[in-house]
Amino acid sequence: MLKPHFSIAHCCLFILLLITLDSCTLGRFVFYNFADIQDHKKFPKRVLEKPTTSFSFEKRPNKEGAKIDSLEAMLAKNKTVAFMVIKNDTIIYENYFNKYEEASIVPSFSMAKSVLSILIGCAVDDGLIQSIEEPMTNYVPELKQNGFEKVTIKHLLQMTSGLNFNEGYFNPFGHVATFYYGLNLRKNMSKLTLKQSPGKSMEYVSGNTQLLGWVLERALKGQSITNYLQEKIWNPLGMEYDASWSIDKKKNGMEKTFCCLNARARDFAKIGRLYLNEGNWQGQQIVSKNWVHQSTRYDFSDGAARDYQYQWWIPSRYGDFMAQGILGQYIYVNPQKNLIIVRLGKNYGKVNWTDFFLSIAAQN
Repeated sequence: MLKPHFSIAHCCLFILLLITLDSCTLGRFVFYNFADIQDHKKFPKRVLEKPTTSFSFEKRPNKEGAKIDSLEAMLAKNKTVAFMVIKNDTIIYENYFNKYEEASIVPSFSMAKSVLSILIGCAVDDGLIQSIEEPMTNYVPELKQNGFEKVTIKHLLQMTSGLNFNEGYFNPFGHVATFYYGLNLRKNMSKLTLKQSPGKSMEYVSGNTQLLGWVLERALKGQSITNYLQEKIWNPLGMEYDASWSIDKKKNGMEKTFCCLNARARDFAKIGRLYLNEGNWQGQQIVSKNWVHQSTRYDFSDGAARDYQYQWWIPSRYGDFMAQGILGQYIYVNPQKNLIIVRLGKNYGKVNWTDFFLSIAAQN
């Protein structure tokens, strides 16, 4: 049988093709295909360093018994990699699955939207942003030519901007794939347009959050968003591990603020604790109490959705709220029960996690 002829020229052509594919958005989409729990390894990043002094929750041993065994079997079967339940500042349950452990990095995906919202609140407190009622073009004036002069920062926070944005994750030519795999977020944002007037209705699209990131970047006047996160949250909250925020390119890169904060379950839980305590951390007001209340209130005025406020999901009218990411990443907070739940996963599995969290809250 004749062997196929594969010359050095063919090898060089193949390598060149791979290099070309990896250097463009479509090639990266084809190569990586879809968001994955290992994505923190694929993109350039800015590093967050753990502070010299860390905060640790109290912990009691996990309970034993048939119910716990059944719970853990369900969690593992449904592609969970980390699950924590924290009640009254004490970890009452913590476990890791599918070859993950306490020190394993997990991408936040869209939970990063909620973290960005905290930073916007900090920027308002610091006077870097005068008001969320301001037009976003006060900070990004080049978008005036695209008709954004009536889009306020609040519209972006509530996803009511009227942005024309394709959120189709399986579409390699859609906006979200371009933002996720592309190499120039600022250039891609400069091409965005509106499909309707702002303030009419809510539509969840990641372009709003990336535009918020652009506003914050301009307000910081040279300080990176990651550095601001280090200063305002990572250090004062006493995070236990280093982390990172993925950026679009190595040189002068921009944080993918709609996603891609890479950290560990315990440190994600501290984000929940900050908002559980109305923005206060061990006596220090990190972000104003009013900002926390406005961000997580059950309200649907001004075109907002009743289950979504300033980049936080509102699962019920009883004061609970949560950050959520595409592969079933969650930080659920229930202030009435003094309860925080963190669930991180390879994908959603076949569980309605919101209902599951509500059932845990009802039992505690």
